[in-house]
Amino acid sequence: MKKIAFRFSLLILLLLSSLGVKAQHSVARQWNEVLLEGIRHDLARPTIHARNLFHSSVLMYDAWAVYDPVAEPYFLGKRLHDFACLFTGISVEGDRQAAQEEAISYAAYRLLKHRFSNSPGAEESLFLYDSLMDHLGYDRSFISTNYSTGNPATLGNYLAEQMILYGLQDGSNEAHGYRNRHYRPANAPLIPVLPGNPVLLDVNRWQPLALETFVDQGGNLIAADTIDFLSPEWGEVAAFALKEEDLSIYRRNNYNYWVYHDPGAPPHLDTSKGLEDYYKWSFSLVSTWSSHMDTTDGVIWDISPASIGNVQSYPRTEAEMRQFYDLREGGDPGKGYTVNPATGLPYQPQYVRRGDYARVLAEFWADGPDSETPPGHWFTLLNYVNDHPLFEKRLHGEGPVLNELEWDVKAYFAMGGAMHDAAIGAWACKGWYDYLRPISALRYMADRGQSSDPNKPRFNPRGLPLIPGLIEQVDSNDVLVGPSNVHWGKIKVKAWMGPDSITDPADDMAGVGWILAENWWPYQRPTFVTPPFAGYLSGHSTFSRAAAEIMTLLTGDPYFPGGMGEFYAPKNQFLVFEEGPSEDIVLQWAKYTDASDQCSLSRIWGGIHPPVDDMPGRIMGEEIAKDAYSFALSYFSGEQGQAGADRNLLQVYPNPVPNQQDCLLQNNFSEALSIQLLNLNGEVVYQEMVPANTNAKQFLIPMQNLSRGLYLLRLDGATKQWTQLIVKQ
Repeated sequence: MKKIAFRFSLLILLLLSSLGVKAQHSVARQWNEVLLEGIRHDLARPTIHARNLFHSSVLMYDAWAVYDPVAEPYFLGKRLHDFACLFTGISVEGDRQAAQEEAISYAAYRLLKHRFSNSPGAEESLFLYDSLMDHLGYDRSFISTNYSTGNPATLGNYLAEQMILYGLQDGSNEAHGYRNRHYRPANAPLIPVLPGNPVLLDVNRWQPLALETFVDQGGNLIAADTIDFLSPEWGEVAAFALKEEDLSIYRRNNYNYWVYHDPGAPPHLDTSKGLEDYYKWSFSLVSTWSSHMDTTDGVIWDISPASIGNVQSYPRTEAEMRQFYDLREGGDPGKGYTVNPATGLPYQPQYVRRGDYARVLAEFWADGPDSETPPGHWFTLLNYVNDHPLFEKRLHGEGPVLNELEWDVKAYFAMGGAMHDAAIGAWACKGWYDYLRPISALRYMADRGQSSDPNKPRFNPRGLPLIPGLIEQVDSNDVLVGPSNVHWGKIKVKAWMGPDSITDPADDMAGVGWILAENWWPYQRPTFVTPPFAGYLSGHSTFSRAAAEIMTLLTGDPYFPGGMGEFYAPKNQFLVFEEGPSEDIVLQWAKYTDASDQCSLSRIWGGIHPPVDDMPGRIMGEEIAKDAYSFALSYFSGEQGQAGADRNLLQVYPNPVPNQQDCLLQNNFSEALSIQLLNLNGEVVYQEMVPANTNAKQFLIPMQNLSRGLYLLRLDGATKQWTQLIVKQ
């Protein structure tokens, strides 16, 4: 029972020490907290909850911004991805902050009630939302959306109503339960409880799992033996700050996959090499790091910022990747910090067993049972920073200290936008590249044999490379050889022994030893095994690096307040998969990027991702965050006002353009315009001149006879230039 009692909610462990602290929080913070709790009671769906966090943040920001003399709303009164949220204005009288708080509360309440009405934890979540409204003193039965009355509650209801409608056409397929519309797996399911992987046909494509019982990372029992790929078509979801120039569109099985910040394909299996093959090296490293999940190997590490973190550069080439990840010992080249810049004193060492550290990392960053999923995890870390007594709420660390409400709505808006774009970016790659997970690759190669030495038994170019002391072959004297030497010559690996070695997770530890590679298992529960979606690229790495960059930009400081963030994992209470840790462990990070880097490594130790999934996610996350933050700032300063007006004056629809259809240009400018449609070779395929002050406001752009692909619509006027990417399906 001790594990059940300790199943952690970062909401409690990191943030709140008393109800008195919570009473000081803004209404935006309180609604964010109950949303995170709702996510913990829902299915573990990172893409969908990144979207929920973003949409709720938009509503709270807009409900604040509409009453602010400088800030510009993002959704209210705008046309966003071909959805018009009409708005004729609202009077600002009396207590401005009280109006903002009321509008925020009604908007958040209505949206969350809608989004979580069919959640497996709906009873708990809806009760929580009702209770917060009651606590704040608002009438839950008030449903009017007639904001012309000037009542902030009506504005909040209207905002939520419009966001709900927007969400039904934003590409997420919410109306049909977010189901996949086109994707089909290339491989038959792997049955992990059986040895090997005899059914994998395409060694470079994702393979679903068939489980007798599947319990997701939210602790929910899923009534299906094979779990569908989550969100392979998420690249088409309406984004926040992703740019058209960063979009590539690929086609497979008569469906277009949208990919942003395309990192290129992951390595495919090369049958001409052994460990020199990038594919084999990357997946073999996952197995070798599995050998670290043991507290009896005598390896002791200093896990404080004195020795860990402060990575100076990140690899971009295969050679650099091999240098960055330590194949045998684990970890990265980070050397830590000489002093804590906040105190001027050295960081105090914290010596612990590597086996404890690796296991705590794997479970902490996996979000554990009762998960708020990776994007929600970073919202809790943001809230942790917000609560730190040394933290001052100054945007970029400059200017005046903002009040709680202004800081929260701006911080959530920027973080929510980045998390949503990170989900789109990562899952777009997952859907298109459709890359397999370590359990599929390792077991497949193990079935084939070894690829290192043609003079040794069971040589096969598709086999695992041999690594002395870590990946070897079973000989006749081996305890694994079995009756009648049935396993002679098979591949064995030194790795975590797996869930079959655990009777009671509260008291048993599997440990590390030699096992047949055909039975290799990631450091996960037997009812979960590995997430139900492709590996490349890592969502955790993308979310975490994007969030770390946002926090650095928001605060104007790369360091946690006081020079260190911490999480306490007590002895024999924190771990859920098995007994442990064997001593108290405190995860420590000097910089936000140190936490992000630690998260990325945890997925390798957990057996979920190879290095080739990780690093492209970090790079993508950083790019996404910088664009998202810059975009958010333009709304804070009101710079988007004129740009938004221009977008409303020129609209193109439908986009994408279905086959055998044309598209329409809605022109509300009064000046003369030159219209040109160009293909990606720069050739003009259509052009027209529109005189000034014409009565015609709609112009047909003929596209029926054009081939599928991308086209650039360019309009040039006397004072305006405007371009729009058009997709012809």
